[in-house]
Amino acid sequence: MENQIEDQPVLNHIQRLVEEEHRLHELRAHPKADRKRLAQVRVELDQCWDLLRQRRALRDVGLDPNEAEIRPPEIVENYEQ
Repeated sequence: MENQIEDQPVLNHIQRLVEEEHRLHELRAHPKADRKRLAQVRVELDQCWDLLRQRRALRDVGLDPNEAEIRPPEIVENYEQ
């Protein structure tokens, strides 16, 4: 439970981004600005999920999860799904 509490700020940010992503998808017209923001949200979500995975991996091997860092988009966007 303590680990989840430590990761809660990242999880909260992910939740806000997911809600924004859903809201942007619900706008049927997708003006250019909305499409651009949707792309930004998707990149930021990938960065947040990567950060969360890093934190958990560091914790699993007994290291400080606060050593995890947000990686640049060009790195997280090239991961295989």
